[in-house]
Amino acid sequence: MTTPKKTIAARVLDGHKIAYELKPYEVDESELSAPSVAAKVGLPCAQVFKTLCVRGEKRGVYFAVIAADQDLDLKALAKAVGDKKMTLVSLKEVQPLTGYIRGGVTVFGAKRDYPVVVDGSMRAQPLVSVSAGQRGLQIFLKPDDYLRAAKALEAPIGRLVDGVADDDG
Repeated sequence: MTTPKKTIAARVLDGHKIAYELKPYEVDESELSAPSVAAKVGLPCAQVFKTLCVRGEKRGVYFAVIAADQDLDLKALAKAVGDKKMTLVSLKEVQPLTGYIRGGVTVFGAKRDYPVVVDGSMRAQPLVSVSAGQRGLQIFLKPDDYLRAAKALEAPIGRLVDGVADDDG
């Protein structure tokens, strides 16, 4: 397989002098879920993180980053950031807000530097995978590097689910 072209997200990590690996995978437009991506890149769901775009009632837009086998706990997220209520941003708003399409959303190189909240389970992983900013390409990196580059707040915002988790990321 040829070396994937660097994305804006990869260039952001280069700017932070962070080591990473770009990992391409086959895209199936009918199956964009994070658990499906995890299977395609050969990692357990606990190591593949999806980025969701959310909006707080008082504090605006955030990125919420949770493992592929988790659902987002909106109440826990609101509590973590001191907001009253959080809602998922509608799919039609994701690209105008972030510059990325569903299945390719990442905090790196988004249109704006929205605050980032990451589920605390990330730090326990030896290696994590996040979208490289396009469908069909993931970035593998160390959790501490991700958290530092994303300037992320860690909080218990994900809850484990059986079966299919949210697939908006």
